[in-house]
Amino acid sequence: MFTGIIEAIGSVAKLQQLGSDWRLTIDTGKLDLSDVVLGDSIAVNGCCLTVVELKENIFSADVSNESMRCTALGEFKDGTRVNLEKAMLASGRLGGHIVSGHVDGVGSLVESSEDGASVRLVYEAPKEIAKYIAAKGSVCIDGASLTVNEVSGQKFTVNVIPHTQIETIIGDYKVDQKVNLEVDLIARYLERLLQGTESRTEGLNKDFLAKHGFG
Repeated sequence: MFTGIIEAIGSVAKLQQLGSDWRLTIDTGKLDLSDVVLGDSIAVNGCCLTVVELKENIFSADVSNESMRCTALGEFKDGTRVNLEKAMLASGRLGGHIVSGHVDGVGSLVESSEDGASVRLVYEAPKEIAKYIAAKGSVCIDGASLTVNEVSGQKFTVNVIPHTQIETIIGDYKVDQKVNLEVDLIARYLERLLQGTESRTEGLNKDFLAKHGFG
């Protein structure tokens, strides 16, 4: 599990195909790897990867074809900057929100504008996950926990303060940038629980919530 609070910015040292799968090697920059061992998890742009090789400030992880298809990792090139977060400790502070590191879909940046000292970003999410994104709720964008300001159909808006622009790769984003999205786990589990009370598998909507006492 992760928190969505980015610990460091790293960079892609190499992405290579090994047989039918892929091997991703990351230069971790200032991320402290002294407590990391083989088999540990590190989120790279919000995608939970298992450390299979480790030396000084470099680690490698195997990436399946499924992960390449379902995330934006396939956009990586040598030198691409990435958000990094080690798996949280049970004794640690949950500064963002509960993040699994399992990417739900790939979104894209459709608009960027200044809003005071912050940057206002409008993203478009895939239709199948847009329903889980709610105003004032949390969303994970390339591993960073952010608060949703507004939602309109498949589009949603976030504001990024200067600190977050500096400490994450969000300050690098250009329109049409592909990003990994993970929606709030609670929304997914709530839908599944509500579906379990019915013989059918209708989607989560206002009428369904009202019927079950959430209106």
